[in-house]
Amino acid sequence: MQNVNVTNFRQNIFAMLENTVKYNEPLNIITRDGNAVVMSEDEYNSLMETLQLLSSPEMRAKLLEGRDTPLSDCLSEGEVEW
Repeated sequence: MQNVNVTNFRQNIFAMLENTVKYNEPLNIITRDGNAVVMSEDEYNSLMETLQLLSSPEMRAKLLEGRDTPLSDCLSEGEVEW
C-alpha cells in the first residue's frame, strides 16, 4: 500500500487515482486527524464479496476445507463438471 500525505495527494490526485484503479493497490492518505484509504472499485467489490462469503459459517467452513485440501486430492480442471 502506498502512503501519501494529503498535500501530495491533492497535488497529484488524478495520477494517484489512475494508478490505484490500474494496479488495484490501495492508497493510504495521511492527515493530521487520521488516515483514509482509497481503493479501486474492483478491489472494494472483492473485499465485500470476501466478507459476505466469510460471514456464513457454512461457507467459511467449506472455504477453509478447500484451502487445506492437498492438491493431490483435487480433481483436475478437465474432470470438473460445470
